[in-house]
Amino acid sequence: MNIENYTARYLKIPSGYMGQLIDWPEVVTEGKDLDDCRDSLRDALYQMIKAYREIGKEIPQGSHLFEPISAVI
Repeated sequence: MNIENYTARYLKIPSGYMGQLIDWPEVVTEGKDLDDCRDSLRDALYQMIKAYREIGKEIPQGSHLFEPISAVI
């Protein structure tokens, strides 16, 4: 069993937040707030892993690392 780290991105939308994994773009979900979206994205990830295993498809590896860079404007 391997542990993979996936990078998530969150976008504010009218109904709350949309979350998506950068390394696995098919894993996408929404939530009413950021915490709800994180929980939904984690659940979607586990469901996608389960589905990929059932059909014998290779699970993508996490590889992205994002770092915010501040700038005075």
